[in-house]
Parts: sequence; C-alpha cells; structure tokens
Amino acid sequence: MMPSLDAGRSWRDSIAIYRDRRVLAMLFLGFSSGLPFGILAEPLSAWLTVSGVSKTGIGLFALVSLPYSLKFLFAPFIDRLPLPGWTSRFGRRRGWALLAQGLLLAAIFGMGTTDPAHQVMWTAVFALAVAFASASQDVVIDAYRVEILERHKLAAGAATIVFGWRIGQFGAGAGGLILADLLPWPTVFMILAAMVGVGVLTILLNPEPKAGVTEESRDLQAKAEAFLERKRHLPVRLAESLAWLYAAAICPLKEFAGRPHWVAILLFIMLYKFGDAVLAVMKIPFFLEIGFTNTEIAEVVKVFGTFAILFGGFIGGVLLARVGLFPGLLICGVLMAVSNLVFIVQAWAGPDIAVLAFTIAVENITTGMGTAAFVAYLSSLCNVAYTATQYALLTSLMAFSRTVLSSGSGWLADQMTWPAFFVVTTLAAIPGLLLLLWMWRQFPAPAAPSPSRA
Repeated sequence: MMPSLDAGRSWRDSIAIYRDRRVLAMLFLGFSSGLPFGILAEPLSAWLTVSGVSKTGIGLFALVSLPYSLKFLFAPFIDRLPLPGWTSRFGRRRGWALLAQGLLLAAIFGMGTTDPAHQVMWTAVFALAVAFASASQDVVIDAYRVEILERHKLAAGAATIVFGWRIGQFGAGAGGLILADLLPWPTVFMILAAMVGVGVLTILLNPEPKAGVTEESRDLQAKAEAFLERKRHLPVRLAESLAWLYAAAICPLKEFAGRPHWVAILLFIMLYKFGDAVLAVMKIPFFLEIGFTNTEIAEVVKVFGTFAILFGGFIGGVLLARVGLFPGLLICGVLMAVSNLVFIVQAWAGPDIAVLAFTIAVENITTGMGTAAFVAYLSSLCNVAYTATQYALLTSLMAFSRTVLSSGSGWLADQMTWPAFFVVTTLAAIPGLLLLLWMWRQFPAPAAPSPSRA
C-alpha cells in the first residue's frame, strides 16, 4: 500500500522541519553519497588525460560506473544479510553503511596510489571498486533515510539529501581539479578519500532505525517458510539458501506487485521526468552550437547552475511539506515542463550571457524542485520491511528511463529546429502529468503501512 505525505502544514512548520537533527543528518549523508560521483567524473578524467591515456581509453572508463545501474542485484543482500560483529554492534543499517564507507575510503586511496600512465588496468580496477562501494553505500543511505524519518519529514529529507549530494559531487569535482594544480595527484586522492569521514562520523552520531515489519511482510515471510518446508528433499544448506533468497529478493518484488495499479506506478516513474531527461541530453550541444564557449558554459551552467538547483531542491521540500505529495508532484512537474520553453528564448537571443543565466536559473530551480518531489515519492513507495531492495529497484528503473528512453533525443534534434525541439520536450512531459492526475483520483487518501516493531 502506498503511503502519502501529510499536507496542510503552515509554511513556518514546513521550514522548521529542516532544523530536525535527523533531517540535518541527511545533508552530510548526501555529501558522502555525492563525493564518489564527483571523484569518478572530472578529477579522474583529468588525471587520465595528463597521464597520456587515449581518448578511447578514457571513454571506456565510463563502464566503471556500471555498479550504479546494477545495484538492485546486490541490494537484497545488503537489505537482509547480517554482518558478523558489525550488525550486533552498530545495527543492520549502520553496520552496512560503515562497511561500505570503509571500502570506499580504501578504494579511493588505492586508486590514487596507481599510475595510469603505466598501470591503467589497476587504476580501472580501483575505480570500479570505488563505484561498487559507492553504490553499496547509496543502497544503505537510501534505506536509512526512509526508515529514520517520520512520514511528514520525507520531503524535507529528500530535498536535504539531494542538496548534500550536489555539494559532495561539486566539491569533489571542482575541488579535486583545483587541488591538482597545487598538489600531486596521489595527495589529491588521499584528501578526497579522507572526506569520506564525513559520512562515517554522521552514521556514528545518529541512531539505528528500528526494523519495520508489516502485515504484508509477515505474510510473505510465512510463504518463504512454506517454500522451505516444500524443499526439505534438498540438502539442508541449499534449501535454506533458496528460502533466504526467496525472502530477500522475491518477497520485495511480490509485495510491490501485489499493490493496486502497480504497473501504472512503474510507468509513472519512467515518465515523470521524461521531458526533462530528453532536454538534458542536448543542453550542452545546444549551448555550444549557438556560440557559447566551454568556459562560459562551465561558469554559468556548472557553478551558478549548481546553486540554482540546490535552491530549487529546498523550495521543493518546503512545497511538498506544505501542500502534500500529489499536489506537490503536479506543481513541480508542470513547472519542469514549462521551464523547457525558456530555452526558446535562449535560441532567439543567441550567445547572451545574461539570458543564459536566466535560462539556467529557471531550468535548474524547477529541476531541483522536481527532483526533491520525485525522491520523496519514491521513498513513500517503499515498504519498511524491504526498503533497500525496493528503493534500489525503483531508482534503477528511473535510471533506465533517463538513459534508454532519452537516447533518441539527438536524432530528434537533428530533425527539427531548436525551438521546435524544446516544444517537443515540453510535450513529452504531458503523459507523465496525465498519469499523475489519474493516480491522484485512484489514490485520493492512501494510507501508510503501520509498521510494528520486530
């Protein structure tokens, strides 16, 4: 059953939520989550370039990010498997988080000790380890956020963690490049590895969420035990392993697929930010084609745009806490769609920096609002008994729509003028908004699962 976020709070109460200690903790966990994304982007590419690695080789390094797309495969193990010594001392979520962060720190440090000019394979191995540890940390942090925050604080938590993620990504990317002009690359990566300590300290200073058990999860667990009973003819270890796998990987899927209109929910996840995703792919080529330089794009899009998207995330969190989940999703979705039309003004104005700043401000603020709303929505879909697995599956589906469904945007841009293309990207948002309106009518007042404590 899908929970909703409480609505009708005053603006003062909505803003006051951000002062909650557990909401503030999301800022630092978001930083720890965004940090490796930044490291694997600009600093790694720059290091490979100055080390003489070919452009083809640098391009192949994009494959090290594969664990982010495949995290749904190992999320069930992180969700359900206890860690000897760690779980009993720190708890299920905190134990896994600390392990992932320890591996992440070691992988970043290890990557910095390699020499891409002579041992690029080892650089790739450590980069892959960074991505795997980072994806594992994301699985835990996402589950921790959903379980530690009360329902009416999910929107603020989503906005705060996105805010922290952007700071971590931007800080590691831009900060790594700046440090590289002053220090050797191994020292730069040593400093970046030490910054993982922010997430470690945050986990140590915050409590472990209580394990959530719902009536649905009890029922599915009983089915897992019945499954084990039917497999008694198998070797004991094999039967127990199959039963555990059924409970960890199959039960979360069956629980979600047992909800009313679950197919529509998955379709909405794919379509809500579709127009925004189509635009994002062609944004930089558009700016370059109309005459902006790389430096101008970096200054306005990357620097100014980062602050605009952070501000938008804050506004989105406050808005959802004030008006509720579905109204907030609709407002943010409409604003995201309409903001694409601002690029038509940019196409008419040409390489005008002032217009570029306005375009990026409008587009990034609305994107930040939509992202905060969407993350809150995904969080609300997770059954507390299967948080890590279900959230990993939902975000993997979101990534699929962002990469695969928007892959034809370049062909589309070749077939028409830029103004026409931006109109099409606006129209591409309509199916998702119409589906949202239909869902709003189908779920007028959805009740949240009432978890009991195991």
